[in-house]
Amino acid sequence: MRKIFKKINDYGVLVMFSHTIFSLSFALISMLLAGEGKLKPMVIFWILVAFMGARTGANALNRVIDAEIDARNPRTATRQLPQGLMNKKEILIFVAICFGIMVFAAWKLNTICLILSPIALFLMIIYSYTKRFTWMCHLVLGVTSAAAPVGAWLAVTGKISLIPLVMGAANTLWVAGFDIIYGAQDYDFDTKNGIHSIPARFGVENALKISSVFHILAVIFLFIVGVLSPELGIIYYIGLSINIVLFIIQHKMISADNLKNVKIASYSINQVISIVFLLSGLIDCLI
Repeated sequence: MRKIFKKINDYGVLVMFSHTIFSLSFALISMLLAGEGKLKPMVIFWILVAFMGARTGANALNRVIDAEIDARNPRTATRQLPQGLMNKKEILIFVAICFGIMVFAAWKLNTICLILSPIALFLMIIYSYTKRFTWMCHLVLGVTSAAAPVGAWLAVTGKISLIPLVMGAANTLWVAGFDIIYGAQDYDFDTKNGIHSIPARFGVENALKISSVFHILAVIFLFIVGVLSPELGIIYYIGLSINIVLFIIQHKMISADNLKNVKIASYSINQVISIVFLLSGLIDCLI
């Protein structure tokens, strides 16, 4: 039993399970807005299954694809694959199972989700390679994350609409923005090893400015989501106001000369932002 729990913990660490909230919050709010209070339990179930399969498989695959890069980077050399604590074959089998579950869940939802599932798979696979040839890798990650709210809407309605596209734009810019902050700490390694990123391409100071612009645009898109959605009201806007303050704190606590709080700024604060967004949206949708 102890070995089973250890293996579960190993995979939780591998796929950064605690970061699930980043896209889950957008998926759930999109699902609720699409359902207009009339969601079927099995639709909710299969949306969650599809989300977890996609998200878990994508993160595990990322670790395999980046194993050699991680081994060279002092910051990531202690991860499980570089340390030999897990092997690639085992993880790739796990990835195949996760992606298979995602496609099966898409089939159970509706035809359009099944037809579009290869696009989602492509994004989840290609993202990990983009840092090898383009500094726009952060935006590719954002677009991949944005598949969650767009996919959830399609799962409920079977058709696309302006609201999930605007929410997807917000999700894209929000994720890309904090990924730039996270990537700033690897500036020296990336520039020396030919890894592409916005910090490596434009310098850390300019990268942080770009991140700020992305987050300003994300807030604007989230405001538009509120305007377009009759279900969202004062509580949603209170949550958005709280998140604006959190965005400001996030960008005030780091600078090109001071990156010691980069993990708090890029991940910890954004986990709180995700929760605030989820709770404020849930309350407005459900009351």
